[in-house]
Amino acid sequence: MFYYTFYWSVVWNKLPVLLEGAVLTIGATALSMLIGTCLALPLALMRRRSAGPAHYFATVWVEVSRNTPALFQIYMAYFGLGAIGIDVPSFAALLVAISFNNAGYLAEIFRGGLASVAPTQMAAARSLGLSTPRTYLHVIFPQVFVLVFFPFINQLNWALLNTSLGSIIGVRELTGATQAAQSESFRTFEFFIVAAAIYYMISKLITLGARLSAWRLLSQG
Repeated sequence: MFYYTFYWSVVWNKLPVLLEGAVLTIGATALSMLIGTCLALPLALMRRRSAGPAHYFATVWVEVSRNTPALFQIYMAYFGLGAIGIDVPSFAALLVAISFNNAGYLAEIFRGGLASVAPTQMAAARSLGLSTPRTYLHVIFPQVFVLVFFPFINQLNWALLNTSLGSIIGVRELTGATQAAQSESFRTFEFFIVAAAIYYMISKLITLGARLSAWRLLSQG
């Protein structure tokens, strides 16, 4: 029969270390989503073109980011760039890789949102004297963000979980901090149960915040 004695006191003593890792996880997630969003919007516009260098550049970005493992992308950002003489700190490599990954997925999300906005919106804004960039900024993109709100939140949760791969290259985010903490006592089961609970709570808080935001938008509309 299987017997196991839990020693939770070991985990509680290391809880501040895990929480520091959680803070780093949240920071990496937020930054990667911000960078990914800024990259994804122009990529989505490039993808909407029928041909040309911009279209093909965006297509290659989307295809590579969506059809290769995020771990491979982290390896390329850390070990690959290092192999050609570009030394990237581990946290920066994680940020580059997850932002690259987010941009590819978000570009397709935004492209779907752009396709859902009526073409007459652009014509109406231009007839009022708005330039094309201002039309996208003030008319088109606000509508797109409303349309893709929940897919965007889904990608946010996905980015949160992908940051755990940073532990492979020595980033002390939540998973990395958990691995380091449990290596001192070898209470792997207890430490990773608590880490999983922290991930779960962060994810649920994101989802709850998204639902409250959506309810507020709908009530105002």
